[in-house]
Amino acid sequence: MATTSNPALKATAPTESLRDKAWARWLALGLLAFAMFCSYVFMDVLSPIKDLLQSTRGWDSTAFGTMQGSETFLNVFIFFLIFAGIILDKMGVRFTAILSGAVMLVGAVINWYALTDAFIGSSLDVWFTNHLNYIPIFDQLGVSPFYEGMPASAKLSAVGFMIFGCGVEMAGITVSRGIVKWFKGREMALAMGSEMALARLGVATCMIFSPMFAEMGGTVNVSRSVAFGVVLLMIALIMFIVYFFMDKKLDAETGEAEEKDDPFKISDLGKILSSLGFWLVALLCVLYYSAIFPFQKYAVNMLQCNIEFSPLAPDSFWNNDSVTYIQYVIMLVVAATAFAGNFAKQKAMKFLLFAVSVVSLVIYCWMGYMKQSAGAIFAVFPLLAVGITPILGKFVDFKGKAASMLVLGSLLLIACHLTFAFILPQFKGNAIGGVIVAYITILVLGASFSLVPASLWPSVPKLVDSKIIGSAYAVIFWIQNIGLWLFPMLIGKVLTSTNTDIEAELAAGTITPEVASVSYNYTWALVMLAGLGVAALLIGLYLKIVDKKKHLGLELPNVQPNEGVETAEVLDAEL
Repeated sequence: MATTSNPALKATAPTESLRDKAWARWLALGLLAFAMFCSYVFMDVLSPIKDLLQSTRGWDSTAFGTMQGSETFLNVFIFFLIFAGIILDKMGVRFTAILSGAVMLVGAVINWYALTDAFIGSSLDVWFTNHLNYIPIFDQLGVSPFYEGMPASAKLSAVGFMIFGCGVEMAGITVSRGIVKWFKGREMALAMGSEMALARLGVATCMIFSPMFAEMGGTVNVSRSVAFGVVLLMIALIMFIVYFFMDKKLDAETGEAEEKDDPFKISDLGKILSSLGFWLVALLCVLYYSAIFPFQKYAVNMLQCNIEFSPLAPDSFWNNDSVTYIQYVIMLVVAATAFAGNFAKQKAMKFLLFAVSVVSLVIYCWMGYMKQSAGAIFAVFPLLAVGITPILGKFVDFKGKAASMLVLGSLLLIACHLTFAFILPQFKGNAIGGVIVAYITILVLGASFSLVPASLWPSVPKLVDSKIIGSAYAVIFWIQNIGLWLFPMLIGKVLTSTNTDIEAELAAGTITPEVASVSYNYTWALVMLAGLGVAALLIGLYLKIVDKKKHLGLELPNVQPNEGVETAEVLDAEL
C-alpha cells in the first residue's frame, strides 16, 4: 500500500532541539564552566607568588594589596557592574559572553606586560612612575587605586586588573543566564553545582601552577605565571565563541528569542532598600566574602611566614615539575569522586567514591608536605567544598535552616582565622605539626565557604518581590564588590603598619628582600578578618530573630511539604 505524508501532521510533530540532547547541553555547560575556570585561575594567579613580587619587583604588602583590590574598583566606583547588567539585557547572552571574554583578555595582557622585563626602564615605566600619584576627589575620599611611591609595575598591573575585573563580573552573570537557558526544566541544580565546582578548582590550579611557572628552570620570572593565565583566558574566549554558535543554532531550531535579563531600574531601589531582611543578608554577604576572597590573595604568603619550609635539593625527586602534574591529577580525582559520590544511587558505589576521594586527599596532602610548597598546601581549600556543596544545597531545599547555616558558617570562619592567627605560629619550627594544622584549618575554611552560597543566595527571593529579584541581586553584588575592593588593601596596610621592623631592616640592608617577604607577622591582619566573622555572626543571629518575628521563611525549606515528594522524585529522576 502506498503511503502519503500529511503536511499538517508533519508541521506539528515535535522536533528535537540541541537542548533536548544531553551531550549538547552538557557540552554547552562545559564551554561556559571552563571559561569561568580560566577566569578564576587568573583572578588569583599572583596570590601564591606575593613573596616573589616583593623580591623581584619591589612590591611591598601595601602595593600588593592595592593592586589586588583594584580588580573591583571600576565595578564599585564607576558602577560598571550595573552597566554589565544593562549590556546583558540589551545585547543578549551571546554578545555579552564574547565581550566579557575579550575584556578579560585585554586586561590580562596589560597585567602581563607590567611584569615583564621589557617594561622595566621603558617609557611606560617612567610615565607611571611620574604620574597617577595624586588623583583628585579619589585621593580626598581615600579610595584612590594608586598612591605616591607605588611601583610603576604595580600601577600598570592594577590598570589591567581593573579591566579584567569588569570582564569577569560580566562573565559571571552571563554564564548564569546561559545555564538557565540550556537547563531550564532539566538538571538545573546539578548543572549549577558542576559549574561552581569547576570554577572553584581554578583557585587550586593557580595555587599549584603559578609558583611552578614563576620558578621554572631555576630562574625567577613572575611574568611567566601571568602568561599562563593569559593563555587560559585565550582558551576561555575560544570557549565563548564556540558557545556563541551553539546558542545561535539552538535559537534557530526553536524559534526562540534570545533570553535576556530584566533591566536594573533605579525605581526598584526604594522597594529593595526598605527591606530589613534584605539589608541583613546583603551585609552578611559583604562581611563573609570579604573575609574569604581577600584572604585567598595572602594565604600562601601567610603560610610561608608561619611554616618553616625546607629548601629542596636541585636533584630531589620532589623538586621535579612532573611531581606537580601528578599532584594536580590526584587533586582532580579528589574533587571528581567527592562530587560524584553525592549522586551515586547505590550505597556501595557511594561509599567507594567517597573512600577513593578520602584516600586521594591524604595522598595529595602528603605530596604537598614533601614538596614543601605553601601553594600546594593551600590548594586543598576548595576540595572539601566541592564534595559537600551538593549536600548542603539539598539540605536547604528540603530541610531549610538557611539562617542557622549562615550562623554556623560565621562560627567556622572565626575559628579558622583565629587558628591561623594564634595557633599556627606556635608550630613554627615543627614542620609536620604546622602543616597538619594548616591542612585541617584550610579544609574547614573551605567547608564554611560552602555554607554561605548554599544558604544565602536562595534566601534572597524570600525577601523581595520576584519582579525585582534581578535588581536585588545587582545591589548585593555591588555591595559585595565594595568589600572585595577594600579589604585586600586593608590587609596590605595592616601588614605594613604592624611589621615596621621588617621595613626598617629592609631599608637598612640588614635583611634581603627574599627573607623580608616571608617574615611578616599576620596576627593583626587575621584578627581583622576574624572580626568580620564576629560581625557576620551577630548579624546572622539578629537575622534569625527578624525571621522569627516577621515570618520571612528563611528557616523554612525551599521545597514546601506539599511539593516535597513530587519535587524529590523529579530531582532523583534528573540525577
